[in-house]
Amino acid sequence: MKRFALLSLAFLLGGTQTTQAQTPTRTVNIGLGYNPDVQFTPFYVADKLGYFAAEGLKVNYQHGYVTQLLPLLLQGKLDFVVGDPEDAIFARNQGADVKYIMTMYQKNPVTVFSLKPLDGIASLKGKTVGIPGPYGSTYHAIQAVLDSAKLKEGKDIKLATIGFTQQDAVRAGRVDAAVGYINNDVVLLEQSVGKKVYTLDISAAYPMVGVGLIASGKSLTGDLAAKVVRASQRGLKFTVADPARAFKLAQPVFGKAGTLEILKASTPLMTSAYTQANGIGASNPDAWTKAVAVLVKQGNLPAGAKATDYYSNGFISKTLK
Repeated sequence: MKRFALLSLAFLLGGTQTTQAQTPTRTVNIGLGYNPDVQFTPFYVADKLGYFAAEGLKVNYQHGYVTQLLPLLLQGKLDFVVGDPEDAIFARNQGADVKYIMTMYQKNPVTVFSLKPLDGIASLKGKTVGIPGPYGSTYHAIQAVLDSAKLKEGKDIKLATIGFTQQDAVRAGRVDAAVGYINNDVVLLEQSVGKKVYTLDISAAYPMVGVGLIASGKSLTGDLAAKVVRASQRGLKFTVADPARAFKLAQPVFGKAGTLEILKASTPLMTSAYTQANGIGASNPDAWTKAVAVLVKQGNLPAGAKATDYYSNGFISKTLK
């Protein structure tokens, strides 16, 4: 995983000060998955440092499961939701007027992890691998991984639904490996067992971007989406530049739900060579095209589905003040 140069000291000094704000003229409601958590630090920071206020916006965050938040988005009770790209893809494929417009993670943080050495995907043959369930980015990623190695579920490998207990299941030996997040499950498991956790990089099999900002069609009209994306980009930029400072600013919101180590493991996922040229938060078209092709091959999307039906870079600012 490549690490990119942090921003200049001049930016850091300036970034800690609230930008000259307009008087908020509109309240924007953004759904954030699950509970307040360290993973949403860039959004909390964007609010704390006045980046939304600078756009004339007052932001309200609502936490909950994405399955609860997406209907609220479609009902107009939320303006945006932060979720997996698959959330937007499958909702839109079923006729929902939604689009993914900014990515927080340039690389999907999903990984296969174990306390035993993993020698490539083929080493999963004959093993029991725990998954939260047959849904979400973890499930689509492991399906792509198995397909790339020509492994058949049930015949060559057993997928066990274990909910969100991956760390405990691996630690207790109830499964040989589990599908989880390299910037969360792996970090916390290494801390708890005090030894190396082995991982498999799934990006070659499923090169999808990670969680990001999803908008309803209604929210894409006018200049609201551009303002929200710009404020969120600035939150991302600050978090990448100074994770420790960002953590300190956001911790009053999420409390004990996350550590600085998790945030530090997350920030390298927020930038890439593509974002250096096209702006932080931009979606890599090549990654989207390949991942959508995988979903078509799995039978989850119709033949002829185009990646650009599901995402847009049209609201990304390439140069931030």
